[in-house]
Formats: sequence, C-alpha cells, structure tokens
Amino acid sequence: MLVLLLSALLARAATYDPLAVPAQSAGREPVWRDLGVVDERRQREIPLRVFLPHEGEAGGAKAAPVLLFSHGLGGSREGNAYLGRHWAARGYVVVFVQHPGSDSAVWRDVPPAQRMRAMRPAASTENLLLRVEDVAAVLDQLERWAAEEGHVLAGRLDLRKVGMSGHSFGAVTAQAVSGQRTARGGRGPADPRIAAALMMSPSSPRLGSPAQAFGGVSIPWMLMTGTRDVAAIGGADMDSRLAVFPALPPGSKYELVLADAEHSAFTDVSLPGDRAARNPNHHRVILALGTAFWDAHLRGDAEARAWLEGEGPAAVLERGDSWRRK
Repeated sequence: MLVLLLSALLARAATYDPLAVPAQSAGREPVWRDLGVVDERRQREIPLRVFLPHEGEAGGAKAAPVLLFSHGLGGSREGNAYLGRHWAARGYVVVFVQHPGSDSAVWRDVPPAQRMRAMRPAASTENLLLRVEDVAAVLDQLERWAAEEGHVLAGRLDLRKVGMSGHSFGAVTAQAVSGQRTARGGRGPADPRIAAALMMSPSSPRLGSPAQAFGGVSIPWMLMTGTRDVAAIGGADMDSRLAVFPALPPGSKYELVLADAEHSAFTDVSLPGDRAARNPNHHRVILALGTAFWDAHLRGDAEARAWLEGEGPAAVLERGDSWRRK
C-alpha cells in the first residue's frame, strides 16, 4: 500500500509546475497597494508595498498565506517586484517592507561618486535591530488590518501561514527573525508567527561559529546564493554564505547555488561593479524553487514537496548550478 501511495504522489508531482500561473492571473497586471505602518512606540513609519492575488471567477476575496520580503542595503519596497508579481499570481499576499535608515534614502540625494561611502555606515548592528523590530511591527499591524472592516486587507490574510524572505541585509534580517541564535548562543529575536524562511545571499555572523548561530533553526529554511555572490558592502564573502547550510540541522533545509550568479542576480537590476551579463534563467530558477518551497511548507502541498525533493529542480537548473537538501 505504501509503495502504491508513493507512486501516486510521484505521478502527481510530475504535473506540478511552480512556474504556472492560474487562469485568473494570466495576462493581467498585478494588483498592489502602497501602505504604511506607524510604530508609535518607536515613532517610526515603515512603508509597505503589498501585492494581492487576483480574485477567482466566483469573486469574493479569500484569506491567503502571507510572504514578507526585506530588501537589501539601500533598497526599498519597490525592488524585487518580479517576486511579488509571481507569488501573488500563485495565491500569496506578498508584503515588501521598507526599512528607514538602511533604505534608498541613504543614497538618493548623494552625488553618485559618494554613494558607496554614504551607504557603508547604514550596514550597522543598530539598523539590523531596527529591521528586526520592523518585522514584528508589520506583523502586528497586518493582524489589525485583517480584522478591520472595510480595509483593503480585511479578510485577505491567513496569518497562520507566514513566510519570511529577504536579500543580502534583508537575508540577515530574515535569519534573525526566523531562528538564528545570538553570538553568545542565546535565542535570537525569532518571531513564532513565521513558519518558513527563504534567504537570498545569506551570510554567517562575524562573531561566533555558524554551528552556534544556525544549529538550532527549527523551521524550514531555503538558502539561495551564487558562485560570484559578493557584495561591495558588508564583507560577506562566499565562505560566509556557503557556511550557513552545513551548520543547519537536518529537516526541510535547502540550498541553491547558481553558477556565475553575482549579488544582483536576486534583484531586478544590475548593481554597480557587476562584471557579467545577467542570466535570464536565474530568475526562473529562483521563482520555481522559491514557489515550490512556499507551496510545500506553508500550504502543505504534497505535490510541491515531492517536486522540490525529487526530480523537479533538475528541470530548471542549468549546468554548474548546485542544489542540495537535508
């Protein structure tokens, strides 16, 4: 009986396609809203851009799983829109969080030749702690909006199923709120509302060992990096990025390493200092594996998990790409 069930599951996984878009979303412009969270305790305003799924033919908005995204140093809520478009089309509410103090305001009014110098101080522990508190404040506000009659998000959010993601400084933010321990081995500021996390350009802490930092991660994690994924600011080299996965405990942990992918491969546009042309298949792989990860671990989709942990990734990976799980 077990063999028959496994065979049936694998057969269904063969039809699962994380890049497919449902009929109600095909060819339609994404639905998004710009909102703002005011954290009164800290007197801090946090801009958001929220991508919403299209409603089905029967109408009536349904509560959907929620994905948060934290931008890299100098980014904003407007970046990585390719993720918002696809994940919303797949039925997720995607919330892009903008972090004051380490966002695009740091460099926007600075002469181009001085922008890198202006951004370096923003990559600070102080800003990381502010970002961590931003995530909690946003989740608190989403809970209020979901219950607020007449709000655009009323009834639209399934906050029992929250995924956290981010790129670069945003990946560090995502690590901090989803299970990374502090340098002294104590529990970090993990938010129990986060059920799974996807980090693009992750990195190991400067203090303490990777095993100390990541050995206690209890929720599903997916890591994505590239063989040329080195940022101009922050000091994270490839050794730092690749040390994260081996330090994670087994159980729904995944790592993708894209061949020749630079730091900008996970963003919408090239970054200063890029040396190679962008590979269009990189976004295809990111979307395919990321979508299957969310479907498997937020929705509990058995077909998605069979695809993710079976032969599915091989259909989108290119020669030189590396994929492993434990």
